[in-house]
Amino acid sequence: MRTREKKFLNILSIFLLAGGLYFIISGAREYFGSKFGQKAIEDQWEQTEKQREKTLPPVEEPPELGDAVAKLMIPRLDTQLYVVEGTTHSDLREGPGHMQGTAMPGAPGNCVIAGHRDTHFRVLKDLKMGDQIVLQTRYGKFYYRVTQLSVVSPGNISSLRPSTTRELHLITCYPFYYLGPAPKRFVVKAEETGEMEYRTKAERPNS
Repeated sequence: MRTREKKFLNILSIFLLAGGLYFIISGAREYFGSKFGQKAIEDQWEQTEKQREKTLPPVEEPPELGDAVAKLMIPRLDTQLYVVEGTTHSDLREGPGHMQGTAMPGAPGNCVIAGHRDTHFRVLKDLKMGDQIVLQTRYGKFYYRVTQLSVVSPGNISSLRPSTTRELHLITCYPFYYLGPAPKRFVVKAEETGEMEYRTKAERPNS
């Protein structure tokens, strides 16, 4: 083998190793970042809950970006995730994000929550029709039932449309196991079951 070919192969090997190392570090950063982010949001949630117990009824204050706004539970999959306000990259690293401009978790209307397919919302691949989803907010618990699972193009925004009833849409990228930016979106639609557990009458929101 000529010297020039050897040199080219050596350089190519270095680039391939560097590229592989980059993807490993990037993946590890996202994975551990999502774990630590959820722990930080959980701590914030618990501290806020303790404070609310001392100051009932709660003061109506709009959440700031990154604030914990709900606890999302999928009983069949033994899943519990803390939802933050906002859907920026930094927000979604902490946990699934409530899309601003849509109904707040538990409130009347269409509540939209987005998350990363390779961290917090990987669990959505195991959802089935009829599965129960529970949203816990400062007012209490709200129960939903999965009524539709669909794969759509990024330009399909039907899941963002306002609703007069309590609806929940969970959105993530698709396919779940895809190298690079995923070309489609996986959408879960859930509708309220009529079950609600308010913490106190004083905390019952206008609906």
